Amino acid sequence: MFGYVTANLRELTKEQQKRYGSVYCGICRRIREQAGNLARLGLSYDMAFLSLLLMSLYEPEEQSRNESCMLHPLAKRPWVDNEFIRYGADMNVALSYFNCLDDWQDDGKRTAKAMADRMGKHLPQIEGRYPRQCAAIRESIQKLGELEKANCPNPDETAGAFGALLGELFVWQEDLWSRDLRSLGDALGRFIYLLDAVQDYDKDKKKGKYNPFLAAGSGKDPQKWEEYLVLTMARCTAAFEKLPLVQDKAILDNILYSGVWVSYRNREKKEEMP
Repeated sequence: MFGYVTANLRELTKEQQKRYGSVYCGICRRIREQAGNLARLGLSYDMAFLSLLLMSLYEPEEQSRNESCMLHPLAKRPWVDNEFIRYGADMNVALSYFNCLDDWQDDGKRTAKAMADRMGKHLPQIEGRYPRQCAAIRESIQKLGELEKANCPNPDETAGAFGALLGELFVWQEDLWSRDLRSLGDALGRFIYLLDAVQDYDKDKKKGKYNPFLAAGSGKDPQKWEEYLVLTMARCTAAFEKLPLVQDKAILDNILYSGVWVSYRNREKKEEMP
């Protein structure tokens, strides 16, 4: 379900691309250090957006280096580290764990079970650091599972369950920014869930799997779906614009106002290909 919140690289300058990549590489390195190499398979650009957002808001001190790694042994790549890079890494591992566990329970995927077992060893430490966020992930995924099994006909209700999950993850700590961060994350989570439902509509229909638009009995209606997405993203950007962001604001703007839509269009094209 993740992987939609990415930048439109063609509209970023070389320096902005370098900065964006350094955040992604920093999270990747932290995942390896905090949960092992296997956990990096679940790495998502969605958490790069979250880390960039919190870094721009709180402006922590950063460490940066240029180094090669196992995935890129020949060329040195820049990476950054700070408390929000580590937070993004922890949230990525927690989300990957529950996602793998869900895949195992729903579809019996053995690879998902193996991944969940490996990452599950690190979950108590992450829960110790971030009990509120991890509890929200557990509760939201459980609620979402119950709604999907009940074939909930209301897309807003299932999208809301996923929105609540992301809303809590966007709140690093309860402070004067928490209300707008929670609203931003909630709307972005709803957008991701609905976008995923749009992309998977034909596949879910063919396999007889739950899809909120199928359950609603509305039939395939791309124009109406896009209206849902536009309205949901408008709520997201309204909360986003309330935050006093300066550092990396151009990259964050690119992601929310361009990147997510480029990702959507590209996936649409892939679905249409024979």
